[in-house]
Amino acid sequence: MALTLGITGMDGKQEADARAAFAAANAASGERWTLVDGDRADVVLVDMDSLYGPMSWLRLHAAGRKVIGLTGMERTQTDYRLARPLDATALAALLASIADEAGATAPVPASVPSISTPAPAPVDELPPLPPAVAQDESEAAPPEAPAMAGMVAPAGESPALTEPEPEVPAAAFAPPEPEPQRPDRPLAEWLQPGALPGRVRYQRAGAPVLLIDPLRKEWVGPAALKSVAACFQGTVVREDFEPVGDAEWEREVASQGAPQPLSRLQWAGGLASGNGALLPGLDPQGQYRLVKWPQTEREYPKHFRIATAMMKGPATVDEVAEASGVPYAEVADFFNANLSTGFAEFVPPAPPEPTEPPPKPGGLLGRLRGR
Repeated sequence: MALTLGITGMDGKQEADARAAFAAANAASGERWTLVDGDRADVVLVDMDSLYGPMSWLRLHAAGRKVIGLTGMERTQTDYRLARPLDATALAALLASIADEAGATAPVPASVPSISTPAPAPVDELPPLPPAVAQDESEAAPPEAPAMAGMVAPAGESPALTEPEPEVPAAAFAPPEPEPQRPDRPLAEWLQPGALPGRVRYQRAGAPVLLIDPLRKEWVGPAALKSVAACFQGTVVREDFEPVGDAEWEREVASQGAPQPLSRLQWAGGLASGNGALLPGLDPQGQYRLVKWPQTEREYPKHFRIATAMMKGPATVDEVAEASGVPYAEVADFFNANLSTGFAEFVPPAPPEPTEPPPKPGGLLGRLRGR
């Protein structure tokens, strides 16, 4: 009996791409799967990076369905993970692995037929260039008038000579000087684009070693984010960063695992920098909202409840804390982490509705009528 696959939590284009990838993967693996409605399927493919994907996973998980999470994140709460962008070959391998768990023994194909036909190689149809003709020295531009060499006068007219414009001092065009950066800044500010020149090593007493590659937006360090919280306390100067060569970087990767996205370290920095309050510059009474579902970590089990409360609409820290049942300090830290990585945004207050102008006073006849 064929296994069933469902697709949910995607827009129209994403679902069409997923169906096309499934058709190619299923054909190459022996038609062992059937595509059905998501709620009736044995396994469901869910876009975990969409706003409602995690809610779909929560509903399917409660119903006992196996879920494949399509995500660009390194981790997911789903039973299986499929890396974004969706690839038919990766989908075929994953479906074959799931089928093997269910008792199927069909081999995994080495390759999957391409969904689109490759474009033909471009052909140069331009005519050949004419042979170069030697220029007579008598026809060359006179050396005493180099400025006229590139000018062509209209037919019947001779080029008019114009007086040169007066030179303006270069100081008049000098751009304004940027504000000088503080020499001592929080580590979170050093993770912004352009702050660090290349791969560096950073370590604070009592904290783990962090290797940061700002150009490739990667870092190497422990997988547990709570252990790096101490790195974001206080301020840092440039001399605290030690340049790292390629050989040392490769040794760290071999001992600690593959590099992680820099956005995950920035998220941890936002979480640790506020110390239970919104970061400076953020309005404690302002309303904020999630623009996309954030990555939730197993170390912070209450974050799922906070994110679920924030999905209901713009709200203040106090309102989310009350709705989720999570203390204010943890909610504020969650706001900081997601605001610093673009997962959340401030919602400006709506302008007041215009009030109706008072009625104009009636004339003499209106007053006589009691108006």
